[in-house]
Amino acid sequence: MSQPAKTDTATDLTDAVKDILGEISQEREQTIISRRFGLYDRKETLEHIGEMLGITRERVRQLEKAILVRLRLAMSEGKIASAVALEKTITSKLSEMGRAARIQDLTSHLLGRAGSATEKSHVAFIAELAPSITSINENDDFHQAAVIGTIGDEKEVKRQVTEIVKFIKNHGQPITAEEMHNSMKYEHPLNITALASISKKLAELKGNWGLVKWPTVNPKNIRDKIFVILEDKGKPMHFSAIAKAIKESDFKRKDVTTQAIHNELIKDKRFVLIGRGIYALESWGYSRGTVADIITEVLKKAGEPLHREEIVKRVLKNRQVKETTILLNLQSKPQFKRAAKATYTLAEETSN
Repeated sequence: MSQPAKTDTATDLTDAVKDILGEISQEREQTIISRRFGLYDRKETLEHIGEMLGITRERVRQLEKAILVRLRLAMSEGKIASAVALEKTITSKLSEMGRAARIQDLTSHLLGRAGSATEKSHVAFIAELAPSITSINENDDFHQAAVIGTIGDEKEVKRQVTEIVKFIKNHGQPITAEEMHNSMKYEHPLNITALASISKKLAELKGNWGLVKWPTVNPKNIRDKIFVILEDKGKPMHFSAIAKAIKESDFKRKDVTTQAIHNELIKDKRFVLIGRGIYALESWGYSRGTVADIITEVLKKAGEPLHREEIVKRVLKNRQVKETTILLNLQSKPQFKRAAKATYTLAEETSN
């Protein structure tokens, strides 16, 4: 299979990395940097590189630190023209993206397509050296990212991201960047979105931000996806329509069968069957049970006999069934008794 042709930016990226490495005179030092940043293959640990070069882990760390200091100085003094030019391109793209971005998103924005692992490593490497860019290293809480340096150093950027996470957590439910902007001191909603995307504790769906553990913004299984679809629709849906909506959604995994959707709807108490294959959310006020159960509940709440038209009206608020089905239940089920013409009550109330 032929490789896709490189874009101009992709070529510039490769050339810049070569020129940067060309500033390193010793082959051993080039090896340390290229392997630590995964410039041509996967990233490697200090221990692994040390074993390969016959030096200690600590010595590798010291050499890496010293080399990066020299390279940053060379970049700041404009000695690596190709890298300086690319730095300007990167900062321009970051401005378009809200002044901050995950490395994978920044790479895609630069190239106009999804970047390879090597291309992402190249972008991260240049961001690490560029004096006008703050580099965020990946850990348990943060994605690898690049931020325009005027926002602050790594500590300040992480403080701002943490502040956004705390705000969303305290809000207690998904919220848009525009809504956050109304309450937080950031220059633009896009800036909030950019910073939020750096956090591993947050997720976004259809413009709504929330904690990654909230299924409404980060549905992880079929049931969560059904819940999001129904909540977004705001009204009952047939299970086949739910399956179609999931397949047409922005969910990461959406290759589900209609039967699988139906099975999950039956199992989860959040969903209530209100008609032939039609489901609603229990949180909307729908009750479980048969049509007869719903009639019983309606009469109990009323506390008095009701005309059949009123019973039908109230039952239809909970069930999408034919009017004749309701009337048939009233006439045939022993728990209902006619109290007067076309008026019904519960049999147990009649006997008391």
